[in-house]
Amino acid sequence: MESFMQYAVYLIILVVLAVPLGAYIGRVMDGGKVILSPICGPCERLIYKILRIDSREEMSAKKYIMSAVIFNAIGFLVLFFMLLLQGLLPLNPEHIPGNSWHLAFNTAVSFMTNTNWQAYSGESALSYFSQMMGLTVQNFVSAATGIAVLFAVIRGFVRVKQNGIGNFWADLTRSVVYILLPLAVVGSILISSQGAVQSLRPYDK
Repeated sequence: MESFMQYAVYLIILVVLAVPLGAYIGRVMDGGKVILSPICGPCERLIYKILRIDSREEMSAKKYIMSAVIFNAIGFLVLFFMLLLQGLLPLNPEHIPGNSWHLAFNTAVSFMTNTNWQAYSGESALSYFSQMMGLTVQNFVSAATGIAVLFAVIRGFVRVKQNGIGNFWADLTRSVVYILLPLAVVGSILISSQGAVQSLRPYDK
């Protein structure tokens, strides 16, 4: 009965939050002002400036798809070699060696596609560096890619007589800065309030 109540409360919270969160995400992806604009806006513009992104550029479907493919291919390669070479990288107090090539390949593909299938125990197979700079980064950017592509598809249906389906780099940036990072901050506060902590020390035996 207690488990049923927990699931019921969880489902109710999801349904209640769906409408305002959906409206918020839609406004963010359209480039409108939201409650977090005073905080996130400067971060967004700084990213555009550093990476020389013209957020007003309207991409064709082909250019949008190629941008998404290239970005995720680079993300895959970075994570793949990070897992292979983690024994040489910092933040590895347990001196965990690099993954085998097939495990690194499977993990990199899995996190790049946001399926996050893991055929290992993270604590015994991955260093702090690999988990933080590899898997966690992909948890953000792969989800952001999914959000960006979804809105590109929606625009493709809606903008029948218009050219372009948005800008992949702007959509990716907005997904991370306005949606995923704020949700992560709220989730981190909730988790840490329950006593969960992260330490960079060697494991306690």
